[in-house]
Amino acid sequence: MLNKVQLIGRLGKDPDLRYMPNSDAVANVSLATTESWKDKEGQKQEKTEWHNLVFYRGLAEVVGEYLKKGALIYVEGKLTTEKYEKDGEDRYITKIVVSDMKMLGGGGKAESEDHSSAKPASTAKPAKGAGKSTKSDMEPF
Repeated sequence: MLNKVQLIGRLGKDPDLRYMPNSDAVANVSLATTESWKDKEGQKQEKTEWHNLVFYRGLAEVVGEYLKKGALIYVEGKLTTEKYEKDGEDRYITKIVVSDMKMLGGGGKAESEDHSSAKPASTAKPAKGAGKSTKSDMEPF
């Protein structure tokens, strides 16, 4: 069985970084992916999909410190669906738990920075060159 998602898109808002009771960091952010095509009349059409991303531990700290709204990133992860109740009705939300992220530049502070989740975010130092992979320290799926 395989549950793998790969996306390239732009952050729709600044990351929401929080800490769980066990001190693990969690960052949530929305990612927009847009596809374009020409319709039968030759007019350009676009459709944007919004994806809910979740980052954990060191990767969450990197995301919280270095990514801002508009940043272009590549992510890999797995789909998860959560059930919750609102107004007495069961609702569901699908999220992508990110295991790997690359900052591609363009927007936010992500441009020309290179960070590894192996280091705490407070000791991560910018380096020249964008596109360095940042692996999550969560277990592989």
